Amino acid sequence: MATWWFLVVGAVFTGYAVLDGFDLGAGAVHLLLRKEESRRIALNAIGPVWDGNEVWLVIGGGTLFAGFPVVYGTVFSAFYVPFMLFLVALIFRAISIEFRSKEPMPWWRSMWDWSYSVASVVIALSLGVVLGNLIQGLPIGADREFQGSWLTFLNPYALLVGATTAALFAQHGAVYLLLKTENRIFARLTLIVRQTLRVFVALYLVLSVATLWHVPHMLTVFRAQPWLFAVPLLTLGLVLSIGWLIRRRRYFAAFLCSGSIAALLLLTVAAGLFPVLVRSTLNPAWNLTIYNSASSSKSLGIMLTIAAIGIPLVATYTGFVFWVFRGKVRLDEASY
Repeated sequence: MATWWFLVVGAVFTGYAVLDGFDLGAGAVHLLLRKEESRRIALNAIGPVWDGNEVWLVIGGGTLFAGFPVVYGTVFSAFYVPFMLFLVALIFRAISIEFRSKEPMPWWRSMWDWSYSVASVVIALSLGVVLGNLIQGLPIGADREFQGSWLTFLNPYALLVGATTAALFAQHGAVYLLLKTENRIFARLTLIVRQTLRVFVALYLVLSVATLWHVPHMLTVFRAQPWLFAVPLLTLGLVLSIGWLIRRRRYFAAFLCSGSIAALLLLTVAAGLFPVLVRSTLNPAWNLTIYNSASSSKSLGIMLTIAAIGIPLVATYTGFVFWVFRGKVRLDEASY
């Protein structure tokens, strides 16, 4: 049951990374669109879906709390400062999208453009920093309490993961906007996609080397499971495929490749950590695993049944929204 629930939690957070990732990426590249009409089109491209995509974050937090309450308590206590920054950025991103069109003054719209873009980047960086710290481990004591300070999070490796995450989301969002736009903004986004892909590839290569050098337990896992070495090659192959597919105007396939990159990277992290959820850098005996931090088997069984019903319903609704709002964006009086 614990293993099944580990897969459920991983699948939900992967869904959030793929779906809200392109929302955040669209915000990250928002300021690179210079014209007022282009920025409005970009906002309306994510307008029908961005708040629905955030539902996957709520579900992820709920599944983590339900399945592994010890991990939920330890992680959310340890990452209190990053999570507060994350929540503030989430709030500002939402109000930036909603408030921007309320007044016509250029300074008003420019202010919310900056707020929207900065908040999107901060969210992506925060998620990456949290992930980076989970990969390399945290100073967790025998009492399952975090032994460091908030400055512990701001280490070079975690910041590198944060920057890579932001670059990944930026290229993911740019590819999504290509799917929804045309004419001048489309031409501008074609250049942005190329730039973001270059930045992501550079950071990803540096991160891959840094992970194998700086995180010894990940190297051990890779040696024990050699198939994991295929993941970086497959990731680079998907990156090259994105450019190839865009040149052939197969934008939806390019978007699927972009989302698959995020899913592959999280799969690598999950394979490298399993069965550990939070690794203690103080003593391996104090690691939080899927076995010593899970709810009872009966509870996991009941909640797994609920998840088997609820998550497909949310996925169906998400797919329905994307289907209803498919096609290129057209501005009208109801647009942002």
